[in-house]
Amino acid sequence: MASMAFGLSLATLSSTNPLLSHKKTTSISNLKSHQSTLPSSLLGTKVLISKTQRPIIRTCHSQVTCSVASSSSTLPSALLFDCDGVLVDTEKDGHRISFNETFKEKELGVTWDVDLYGELLKIGGGKERMTAYFNKTGWPEKAPKSEEERKAFIASLHKRKTELFMALIEKKLLPLRPGVAKLIDQALAEGVKVAVCSTSNEKAVSAIVSFLLGPERAEKIQIFAGDVVPRKKPDPAIYVLAANTLNVDPSSCVVVEDSGIGLAAAKAAGMKCIVTKSGYTADEDFQNADAVFDFIGDPPEERFDLAFCRSLLKQYVS
Repeated sequence: MASMAFGLSLATLSSTNPLLSHKKTTSISNLKSHQSTLPSSLLGTKVLISKTQRPIIRTCHSQVTCSVASSSSTLPSALLFDCDGVLVDTEKDGHRISFNETFKEKELGVTWDVDLYGELLKIGGGKERMTAYFNKTGWPEKAPKSEEERKAFIASLHKRKTELFMALIEKKLLPLRPGVAKLIDQALAEGVKVAVCSTSNEKAVSAIVSFLLGPERAEKIQIFAGDVVPRKKPDPAIYVLAANTLNVDPSSCVVVEDSGIGLAAAKAAGMKCIVTKSGYTADEDFQNADAVFDFIGDPPEERFDLAFCRSLLKQYVS
């Protein structure tokens, strides 16, 4: 089966509708009453202001560091990371390649090209992604006919795909995105709880955390992934579970996401959310994010740090 057009609307995939606030664009240089809560390096850049006049920094493309040094501001109770696209830009040259190798091994006659896979990423979860694709385009001749057998068939495909993906990670062929290790180290040093919340298979996420972040960090990071919740992003279940398990208030959590469905999940859970755009998500609408960057970054290319995460919470308690 050749690759084919596969249009998906996020609205048709989930009933989760994050609350949107009315915002208008202005310039920080015109916000004299708010300059004390914003880094001087951001003056003159564009932000969005909500009805409550809370500064929401949108996008930093230039080499500026978004950092707010204030001992009186509140530390996040937890820093929660998505995995794919946030810790590592895994989708195009990791997961997609592993799916295609699995399809080839099983002689299914299916190939997901770069553009098609970008559309499929609107569906959270690999098993759900394959099921939606086959339901839309037709099931392979080698696939079973009954619903229960097809579930088992999809599970077997996903198991093999995960094995192939983990082999890529173990060889360290896919690097961490810039600034990830730095931000995690800053959080752990301050006693902030750190977790990874992903729709991907738990083994694949654990491999990324262990092999790329190292065992010392890995033992301090809790992982919530795969089928640990019945409904995947954009449903907030994974973030609600994380907050409950870590025993923290959702409103005191800061999430780092890269996609629209991840942003929707975080906001529906009542959390702050910073978006770091990835290869597949650069053109998505992140209007509801608390901040949007191209990446986290390490000095001298740093975009933001833990102090900036802290400042997002301070805006609500100051």
